[in-house]
Amino acid sequence: MQVSLLEVIDQQEGKVFERDETLDWERLHMASSARCAWLLALERGVDPELAACAASVHDFGRILTGKQKEHAEAGYESVKVFLKETQLFTEEEIDIISMAVKRHSLKTETGTPIEEIVKDADVIDCYQYGYPFDRPEKKERYEEWRHRYGISAARR
Repeated sequence: MQVSLLEVIDQQEGKVFERDETLDWERLHMASSARCAWLLALERGVDPELAACAASVHDFGRILTGKQKEHAEAGYESVKVFLKETQLFTEEEIDIISMAVKRHSLKTETGTPIEEIVKDADVIDCYQYGYPFDRPEKKERYEEWRHRYGISAARR
């Protein structure tokens, strides 16, 4: 699926001239969020393939629109179409993944196990690349994850 997603990202070159994030960041964040999600899913007893797929497409709306604002909602319907076109997922899996896309920005709300993994993978991945927390709930989620695993306080 990631090969198909990379093709979608490549197709965005030149379509939106003012992007909130570069397409290079989208490529990196897609792949590394998926790896984070895979590991979190293994630890939590959740299907790692499904979690990794959900994490890889969680910013689909921003990939298409170039905008951060309301990108989770913007990705909901379009990611359903994309997932159907891949012919890799059942209807149930498409529903699980697309809802994780739609809800991944709701960092203070508790969702399904896949949604929670996507939210955690998102904040962990952004932090590891030096992105500052733009909302307090992202930092809180990150700090909760560190505390849960006994990782000492962040250095930043």
